[in-house]
Amino acid sequence: MLRFAPSPTGDMHIEELRVAIINYMTAKQRDEKFIVRIEDTDKERNIEGKDTEILQILEKFALEHDSVFHQSEHLNIHQTLAIRLIEEGKAFVCTCTPQQIEADREKSKTDHYSGRCFDVDKEELKKLKDEKTPFVIRIKKPDHDIINHDIIQGEIITTPDEVDSFVILHEDGTPSHDFACACDDMLSGVDFIIRSEKHLPNTPKQIHIKKQLGYDEETAYAHLPLILNAEGRREDTLSVKWLFEQGFIPDAIANYLILLGNDTPEEIFTIPEALEWFDLNNILKSPVNFDIDKLRYINRKHLEKIDDKRLSMVFGFADEEIGRLAKLYLEESGTLNELEAKIKAIFSPKDFSGEWGEQMRIMEKIIAEAPMIETFCEFESYLRKESGLEGEAFSKALRFLLTGAENGPELSDIYPYIKSYLLEVAS
Repeated sequence: MLRFAPSPTGDMHIEELRVAIINYMTAKQRDEKFIVRIEDTDKERNIEGKDTEILQILEKFALEHDSVFHQSEHLNIHQTLAIRLIEEGKAFVCTCTPQQIEADREKSKTDHYSGRCFDVDKEELKKLKDEKTPFVIRIKKPDHDIINHDIIQGEIITTPDEVDSFVILHEDGTPSHDFACACDDMLSGVDFIIRSEKHLPNTPKQIHIKKQLGYDEETAYAHLPLILNAEGRREDTLSVKWLFEQGFIPDAIANYLILLGNDTPEEIFTIPEALEWFDLNNILKSPVNFDIDKLRYINRKHLEKIDDKRLSMVFGFADEEIGRLAKLYLEESGTLNELEAKIKAIFSPKDFSGEWGEQMRIMEKIIAEAPMIETFCEFESYLRKESGLEGEAFSKALRFLLTGAENGPELSDIYPYIKSYLLEVAS
């Protein structure tokens, strides 16, 4: 069982999407279930509607999942398991105030819990509740090193002091992130966890929680390397939503994210194609740099492969000829937005106020009264003869009239795709 566990606290980050894609692919290859868990226990940070947006993004990438649940649905279970750990002497009630904890840390010069409340009797729990004394529940730190054999990062050893006696239930009765995750992974039967390297510090804590709860099933871990920005720092601002807004398409985004830090037999592929050869063991452990120009290149390659009629529909048509017209501009365009600007310029009313406006008017009138002409060679000859224009007065005016731009693909290549729309184009 594999899972993707996003939080509805903001736009989905590209690193999160990469995690979702690789979890999905691994589940498909292993013929195992893939579930989505919305980690919504941090009520103050949750943003209404983000859970729905997450699921919509997964749908755009065709990342089918077997089930979805919100972590908050398991609150009672989390609380029950925390109390059970107290009853078994594996956790304890802590009444330390934030000021006491800070003072202890300054005194010890470490971030470790001081142990001030280790001897609080578990029988006092009811009394504390009745007296409304603020408290948290902490799990006792392990008494031995925790060893994790990570598929990507290698063997990771964490000492008991590094794990520490950490909080598993907050004052308001909500679980800590690590406790909720460990409990839900255990309850759902998740035995293969693929996530970002940023979660490496969480892994030994979650292993410890499950061990204390009596869960002995083997769990495999793979922590994907971080994605860095141009400055070499973790890229934590780039969202999937922004990429869509810029005109990048799902197939290209997925292709690029699978390619990052990976040894692949091909450069351009779709998720179904990658399923044939993808191997988690081929992902390098070192961080990877996000390269927007590389993504643009990959996006261009996928736009070349898209069905012509389907592409035309992005621009408000249902005509494969317009799709082919758009593909003529792929040498100078890498996104749907850039292609749309080119197509819009062709079909928008032209500007006759420029240097070649007078000549454009002459040809506009001729085209409006001309018969349908099959080839560009014949069309060009007809215009030259009827207009009497030569040189730039003819060529530049005609280009502006047909495309709304000074440069672009050869008009002889463009003409076959716009000849049916000439009256609309040349106006």
